[in-house]
Amino acid sequence: MKIGGFLEQSLIDYPGKITAIIFTRGCNFRCPFCHNPDLISSSGEDVISEHDFFDFLEKRKGLLDAVTITGGEPTLQHDLPDFIKKVKQKGFAVKLDTNGTNPQILGDIISEGLASYIAMDIKNSLEKYHLAGKVDTGAIQKSIGIIMQSGVPYEFRTTVLPRLHSEKDMEEIGKLINGADKYFIQNFRPENTLDANFKKERGFTPEELNSLQAVMKKYVKACLIRENI
Repeated sequence: MKIGGFLEQSLIDYPGKITAIIFTRGCNFRCPFCHNPDLISSSGEDVISEHDFFDFLEKRKGLLDAVTITGGEPTLQHDLPDFIKKVKQKGFAVKLDTNGTNPQILGDIISEGLASYIAMDIKNSLEKYHLAGKVDTGAIQKSIGIIMQSGVPYEFRTTVLPRLHSEKDMEEIGKLINGADKYFIQNFRPENTLDANFKKERGFTPEELNSLQAVMKKYVKACLIRENI
């Protein structure tokens, strides 16, 4: 695993659990508003070796419940399933964050019972997915179906900003994940972005977020707003 970032403990990233977080290197998207641009490239030194990470986990037994694997895009890591198995062998649950571009790998991880919780980013309506990069939107749809039918606890989420997301786009996202258990609207923050021009963009106001939430509530069982991500 190429580990480009590491957080020893989080109380908010995995619902109901205390989790460590590792950030994998490499992403197949180029979202202009990406808040982890340093992780897009697969090159760079690991901030922690696998050996040291598992030593860390051994010492945190009884103090941590889980490990969250995020990125970048974790499913680009060829050894992701083996890495998750090692984490689970130490008694920790695993939350996997993904952009949904690798449904085959995602399906394999689910079928092997490796993920205890899955969070998938929905970038936009399918017709606007090209703004995140070159992508097979069929793969996105397939991943959504795999997750919703998996029996594994999950959430979908979208980072939104006025320049890219309209109420019409939210309607299309709602249709895409119709019947989903949980969906989060995450408000854009301009502090750290891949495209420097997006540092000048604003997030939605609370009133605007409430309007987007009202749209999504027609399609999902629970829709929540995250102001800070």
